Amino acid sequence: MALPLIILTGPTAVGKTDLSIRLAKAVGGEIISADSMQAYRHMDIGSAKVTGEEMEGVPHHLIDVLEPTQAFHVVLFQKLAKEAMAEIYGRGHIPVVAGGTGFYIQALVYDIDFTENDGDPAVRARLEETAKAKGAGYLHHMLKDIDPAAADQIHANNIKRVIRAIEFYEKTGTRISDHNEAERKKESPYDFLYYVLNTDRAALYDRIDRRVDRMVEDGLVDEVRKLADMGCTRDMVSMQGLGYKEILDYLDGRCSLEEAIYILKRDTRHFAKRQLTWFKRERDVRWLNLPEFGYDREKVLARMLEEISQKGWENKTITQENR
Repeated sequence: MALPLIILTGPTAVGKTDLSIRLAKAVGGEIISADSMQAYRHMDIGSAKVTGEEMEGVPHHLIDVLEPTQAFHVVLFQKLAKEAMAEIYGRGHIPVVAGGTGFYIQALVYDIDFTENDGDPAVRARLEETAKAKGAGYLHHMLKDIDPAAADQIHANNIKRVIRAIEFYEKTGTRISDHNEAERKKESPYDFLYYVLNTDRAALYDRIDRRVDRMVEDGLVDEVRKLADMGCTRDMVSMQGLGYKEILDYLDGRCSLEEAIYILKRDTRHFAKRQLTWFKRERDVRWLNLPEFGYDREKVLARMLEEISQKGWENKTITQENR
């Protein structure tokens, strides 16, 4: 029997956090964060991290699990999320995956296999030497030449994953992006409901602008300054997140605060568009467009609960025997 799984995602600032908590409370669920930034400690304001008060007693997983000096990536997310799911199922609860990182969600829902190969120590050593001698950017260009799709998904500073992708191609003659695409076509091992919360563009952009203004008022500049004082630099994966690299530019004297805020708002709007493009390509999603509900989130919640009720999940005790 496939285990139940609920996903609630959507573009940044659309209002996923509050709705996911209300949903989890209604179904006796626990939330797994699918946010690539909220996993980091000390990065609260810029990541719009859910607070203890906002959680309203609902258990949350994969929040504050890494230091900013560590790299959070899809393979680690998948590992930690599956561990959390095993615990949640063991308690007879339903996991509610909430967040906007589509690639992470896809990897979990379809149980994508990222075990590319056993590796070739000689090839890896050669590529590591290349990275040291010519830099991460040069290595990333190498990947772009052989596998543009993988280069788009892997940040240049994530040298380990760049090397792994090049190594995979040199060993198998197959692009790692093609391997991953084949994995994505697998059927899910879960009985899932995959919701995408959305609103009209003007409303979303207004919410983004107001969120950025609130972040600045709440102390985003001081948060980034403290991270810099801790030794966090712009070449770290964590500091590439929206809200951090822009304020770092201001602190480094590359632009004014007003310019940094303008760029942050603009780039967040662009990011939201990319998120929506991703979700439109996904299979089996159920769109929750707020205008169709008169912007009434109570009606949105009611729709989800009605569909969950049709599944019968709220009346089912999830046990280890179901697994």
